[in-house]
Amino acid sequence: MLDILIVEDNKEIGTLLCDFLRKENYTVSVAESGEKALALYEKYGAKLIVLDIMLPGMDGFAVCSKIRETSNTHILIASAKTGKTDKLKGLNLGADDYIEKPYDIDILLAKIKGIFRRKYGQEEIVEGNLRLNTVKQTLYADDREVGLTEKEFELLKLLIENKNVTLKKEYLFNAVWGSDSDSEIQTLTVHIKWLREKIEAEPKKPVHIITEWGVGYRFE
Repeated sequence: MLDILIVEDNKEIGTLLCDFLRKENYTVSVAESGEKALALYEKYGAKLIVLDIMLPGMDGFAVCSKIRETSNTHILIASAKTGKTDKLKGLNLGADDYIEKPYDIDILLAKIKGIFRRKYGQEEIVEGNLRLNTVKQTLYADDREVGLTEKEFELLKLLIENKNVTLKKEYLFNAVWGSDSDSEIQTLTVHIKWLREKIEAEPKKPVHIITEWGVGYRFE
């Protein structure tokens, strides 16, 4: 999974921001259109999207709306459209924040660091009877330690981070195994089965990992 996906049709701005972020050790990719942004997100996923509004073809509002259909990933709009109407539209479509162009690169970097610290820096994630330690990569269910493989842990963590949102099978597979993996997508189904056997009271009647037939899975 990418740390940051930059959606920016101005090559100079996109390249500059990408270089600054990579120096901060983030994994970054740049899309110059809304269509390419959705394709990259579908393939790799991203923890944060820095999204311009005025794009060729599909605009940033449409990109934001489309991503919000399947994901809770953090969306930061960075746009020269500074009117109240545009800001409200972006926020109402599901964007988490809105910053005006031209922006100070240091301010933007500080904002991004803050997002990662608050959203992804937490050591422990608690959901109901489940407690994940993201540093030690351990899982406790009802205070009982549950042994997970690395991929099982990554998959469960990704599902929990997107609680109540159905994630497509292709997205989950690419985010956990990588698009270049030699594994088949059936591997995802097998790992879901294993996770249910480890965290569900009745694996055949799951209450945490729910199947959305023909689409994917969600955590409840």
